[in-house]
Amino acid sequence: MEWHASDAQSLAIIDREIGDHIFSPAEYEIVRRVIYSTADFEYQSLIRFSELALQSGAAALAARTTIVVDVPMVQVGITTNIQNTFANPIYCSMEAITRPQKEKTRAAWGIETLARRYPEGIFVVGESQTALSALVELIESEEIKPALVIGTPSGFVDVEVTKARLNDSLIPHIRTEGRKGSAVVAAAIVNSLVDLAWQAYGREGNGVG
Repeated sequence: MEWHASDAQSLAIIDREIGDHIFSPAEYEIVRRVIYSTADFEYQSLIRFSELALQSGAAALAARTTIVVDVPMVQVGITTNIQNTFANPIYCSMEAITRPQKEKTRAAWGIETLARRYPEGIFVVGESQTALSALVELIESEEIKPALVIGTPSGFVDVEVTKARLNDSLIPHIRTEGRKGSAVVAAAIVNSLVDLAWQAYGREGNGVG
């Protein structure tokens, strides 16, 4: 993204307030961008990174792997950055053509449809708990093997259980612990990961050794 003086001042304030931390430089860049987008310092203790999540995600972005998101708000939030860098295809579960299903939400049925079409894609679930649950079920049944899952929906009923199942799946992922999360958080994670990957893989698309 394009940074201005006020952005730098805001990030400096975040750095001062966080102080010492245990994140790697790349993880910290993602955490501070989420805090910058939400003005909520609690995310410092809520964002979790699985082993190899950043490496797998960056490699998938550089390979122009398809990105599947749960809601239009995430799609709108990441499209410009993606178009200006790796130009990955982006599909939204709410826009997938599916058969009507009474027992599933539109987001869940849509993401399930797209997941079967792009089983090794990057999946970003920022808002729909049911979409994340549907995705986790497909992972557990070994029908899909995503390159990366970003799961940050908020909720009060079983959302923590769904996020714990994602953690147990051993699929590379970035998630929020507990009830908190949003599409804004998901978009911030994607955009910061895109920027990190673009730096690592170079503007000419050359991979790093």
